[in-house]
Amino acid sequence: MPHSTPTSMPVPTALAPAATARIHRQRFTVAFDYAVAFTRDAFDPANGDLAAAMAATAATADGAPRPRALAFVELGVLSGHPGLPAAISAHFAARDDLPTLVREPILLPGGEAVKNDPALIGQMHDAILGAGIDRHSYVLAVGGGAFLDAVGLAASTAHRGVRLVRLPTTVLAQNDSGVGVKSAINRNGAKNQIGTFAPPWAVVNDSAFLDTLPARDRIAGMAEAVKVALIRDGDFFVWLERSADALALFERPAVEHLIRRCAELHMRQIAEGGDPFEQGSARPLDFGHWSAHKLETITRNHLRHGEAVAIGIALDTRYSVLAGLLAEGEDLRVAVLLEHLGFRLWHPALVRRDSIGRPLVLAGLEEFREHLGGRLTITLLAGIGHGVEVNAMDPALVEQAIGWLAAREQG
Repeated sequence: MPHSTPTSMPVPTALAPAATARIHRQRFTVAFDYAVAFTRDAFDPANGDLAAAMAATAATADGAPRPRALAFVELGVLSGHPGLPAAISAHFAARDDLPTLVREPILLPGGEAVKNDPALIGQMHDAILGAGIDRHSYVLAVGGGAFLDAVGLAASTAHRGVRLVRLPTTVLAQNDSGVGVKSAINRNGAKNQIGTFAPPWAVVNDSAFLDTLPARDRIAGMAEAVKVALIRDGDFFVWLERSADALALFERPAVEHLIRRCAELHMRQIAEGGDPFEQGSARPLDFGHWSAHKLETITRNHLRHGEAVAIGIALDTRYSVLAGLLAEGEDLRVAVLLEHLGFRLWHPALVRRDSIGRPLVLAGLEEFREHLGGRLTITLLAGIGHGVEVNAMDPALVEQAIGWLAAREQG
């Protein structure tokens, strides 16, 4: 029975103020630490990077059984890697420095479909709990960014959080969302309305997954690299300009450098930006995203996330010039790079209007504010590599920026 203090015991003088205060402020700090590995052929039995990133031991000193693991794999990945489920099972069976894989990998749909169907989260919960996965066990998520989002939500809410290991399979997921701390699904047509902040246990970026990506997905993932270079690293932006040919051809050394540098910048912002769980109103890593999220919704996800972000980047860069924040000509420089990489900086949804004649995309500003709460805060550019925060957007200037994109599309 726990020791209890008799009620007659006098209260120490040092505790008296706290005991009589009406409000006690509780404060503590939790340090988050997770590994991000950059490798190739992670499920080759000779490759120990997954085990090293997970830092799982075969057994505890007292002879307790090895920890357990369960894997979820996005169905779409199998088109380029049909032997992946068997390779995952064989990898865990061959190595004694990994947990025990309790069953064959579970295959589920990916893309926005998995984020739009809450029943799939229930299926994941059932599988996690049914497999005996606890807080000292592991859930592996192998797939693109939307798939990682959905599995991450399930893992972070089962038992109030089990250990999540992400294996991103797209450029976008490897250089951005896969190394971050967020998970979410959509609700009633609104992006990322139900979610959590929950850092992963580990991330393994396997470049072999990128070899079989469709060209459209290869290109789409590069938008986030342009974004983070624009707000945080002018030298990286210059490298992107100089490497545009190699990137457009998807040459492996250039792509691997893009992914690693982009991931490093995202991780630095999370770790050193002062607001990893977005308690404030600023969200610099979402430069270009207020319109991108709305375009995805308007087009019913005809636009890939990265494609919408590229349009949003170009729109907000031109707006920065019109607002007097950014030097004339820098907007052209950004647009040329994005187009060189293969992006089209236009979609007819940009000129769709609501019942009172306003561009539908403008509703993205209020939705962006509501999603964060508090005051509207948008990141714009004061220079290449220098993001700044503003608290208002002039609708007339937004329309002028849309007109600029339309003019580029026409000629």
